[in-house]
Amino acid sequence: MDDAASPLPPSGGLTLVATPIGNLDDISARALQALRGADTVLCEDTRVTAKLLARHGVATRLAALHDHNEEAEAAPLVKRMLAGEKLALVSDAGTPLMSDPGFRLVRAAIAAGVAVTGVPGPNAAVMALTLSGLPPHPFLFLGFLPVRGGPRKAELARLRAAEAAGLSATLLFYEAPHRAAEALAALRDALGPDRPAALARELTKRFEEVRRGTLAELASHYAAGAPRGEVVLVVGPAPPPDAPAEEALDALLRRALETLSLRDAAAHVAAATGMPRKQVYARALEIGKAEE
Repeated sequence: MDDAASPLPPSGGLTLVATPIGNLDDISARALQALRGADTVLCEDTRVTAKLLARHGVATRLAALHDHNEEAEAAPLVKRMLAGEKLALVSDAGTPLMSDPGFRLVRAAIAAGVAVTGVPGPNAAVMALTLSGLPPHPFLFLGFLPVRGGPRKAELARLRAAEAAGLSATLLFYEAPHRAAEALAALRDALGPDRPAALARELTKRFEEVRRGTLAELASHYAAGAPRGEVVLVVGPAPPPDAPAEEALDALLRRALETLSLRDAAAHVAAATGMPRKQVYARALEIGKAEE
């Protein structure tokens, strides 16, 4: 195979390799080639990755790289790659860096001029999104919510404020199974009980399940018993804001026109109501002509 088709850099460098999220057979031929061709495979938990490599007959040496040692190990690893070593980076499951270690190493490698490439593959968040029945794009991946109630509430308040300012996207979260009911209740309280949502668990495994419903329905269901297995929460986009009645819109525009130009008044009211700026501007023009 020529260099252009190889999953590894031609000399020393780093390859990010996506691994199965559950079913160990969900790994590509290029991913296995990259793992076999690396001098060392960096992984979160050597025991987890050892099972995957043994399943597919890969004998490459393993080394741990996780949240507790990545900062200290990044510089020595970059030095090794500059000296010609080929390293592969995997997470316990899915695509590296997505709520998993590796970001600091990748940043250090790029800064040092080390070649960084990757082999695409499984990702639990994207699979949950496609199975949820909720709008697939745009979407916003938010990783894990804070574990403690106070920081989690503050994070969701910021998210709700972003939605009030115009953010409209399907939201994706990772969550531990024993915190799923608590997270769903927090999402229900912050985003509204009627928001459509889905909880996906055990993706690609024997007991794969995607339960769909409102946030209130899902919070109630899982309050009675925690789900088993890895969990992805998917929440539908915020509904469009209710358009103000015509009289209310006119009142807002007239008040804004007392101190602002027509264009600025329309922009101000559009931002405040969430209505399309062109629609508000057209109404402001009508008001201006009528009052002339």
